[in-house]
Amino acid sequence: MQRRVVVTGMGTLSPVGNDVPTTWRAIIEGHSGITHITRFDAVKLDLKTHIAAEVKDFDPRDHFGPKECRLMDLFVQYALVAAAEAIQDAAIESAVVDPYRAGILVGSGIGGIGTVLAQARVMATRGPGRVSPFFIPMMLIDMAAGEIAIRYGFKGPNMAVVSACASGANSIGEAAEMIRRGVADVMVCGGSEAGIEPLAVAGFNQMGALSTRNDDPQTACRPFDATRDGFVMGEGAGMLVLEELEHARQRDTHIYGEIVGYGATADATHITAPAPDSAGAANAMRLALEQSGLPPQEIHYLNAHGTGTGLNDVAETKAVKAAFGKYASIVPISSTKAVTGHLLGAAGALEAIICLKALESQVIPPTINYAHPDPECDLDYVPNTARGASLVTVMTNSFGFGGHNACLIFRRI
Repeated sequence: MQRRVVVTGMGTLSPVGNDVPTTWRAIIEGHSGITHITRFDAVKLDLKTHIAAEVKDFDPRDHFGPKECRLMDLFVQYALVAAAEAIQDAAIESAVVDPYRAGILVGSGIGGIGTVLAQARVMATRGPGRVSPFFIPMMLIDMAAGEIAIRYGFKGPNMAVVSACASGANSIGEAAEMIRRGVADVMVCGGSEAGIEPLAVAGFNQMGALSTRNDDPQTACRPFDATRDGFVMGEGAGMLVLEELEHARQRDTHIYGEIVGYGATADATHITAPAPDSAGAANAMRLALEQSGLPPQEIHYLNAHGTGTGLNDVAETKAVKAAFGKYASIVPISSTKAVTGHLLGAAGALEAIICLKALESQVIPPTINYAHPDPECDLDYVPNTARGASLVTVMTNSFGFGGHNACLIFRRI
């Protein structure tokens, strides 16, 4: 019999809350975390975009000693804080767990970009002899997984997934597959990102990907709306504790839901633009449905990738229609990025948590800032107000530059 995989712990550090309950409340109430950038002067730097969804009220000294603060990139700090909440939530640290069957799989899109830029400045202004000996390990994307393992003594599979904005979802899906095939009983997984840096903003600006609605930050991200003009960068982390079902039952721990479907595909079309026919994204949804054994009509909510860019939202709408057929017009769909911004490599992990909270609360989060219907985006996007519903099975999509597509399905248990 195939081993079943359930979620027993969740943790997050997001632009709208430094834990799961606070984040979920802001999402349901539609309180956007997008503000003017405080970390640097975007106007003085002549950037086109002056807004982002920053993590707020985070002081690493509340969580780490002075030396740890200096020797860990911000994305690793975020990962550790979210992992601590998830592990505490699952009560796994105090449980009897074989450390060689407990692993970590954490993704990121751009990892330690803040460290790279800081050390590049040191090199340019003070010379190579002043570059930190910790520069290389601090910037590595796999260091989030490594640090979590060191802190908790988990000696099972340990690695990072890098698939741009699909990284968090792929990490969860691949961690679930490790448990299914029997190489682990417990996996801590998710994504972390801390990329709100001038160079990153400038790069996305030059691609035309970011919203420049600087005068009204909280309404800047408008997924599926006809007036959308790009995504808004976010940051933070989302972490889940996955367990084999019987392992969780033996501990008599709370179960948020079961991962019943995972699909991963590639567009193989373009480095940044979604495939015009949306076949890759549609196939990821079909594969997840096939693994789950469910027909489309048994998906009661879809958390969309929904970035608020012109191409992505149309492509995802086409993909849903291709995968769901006539049910596409019935399934409630929302994008929570209008509240949280786009957490890049951490987006899929945060949105998986949102799906599990929707199952727990029996509430569908809204797509805020939706006011102008787009004829090419003509599905039910749960505009502006949360909706009570009877939810048993939910789906989440994540897509990334390079043509990466990931889809996860969760079910109540």
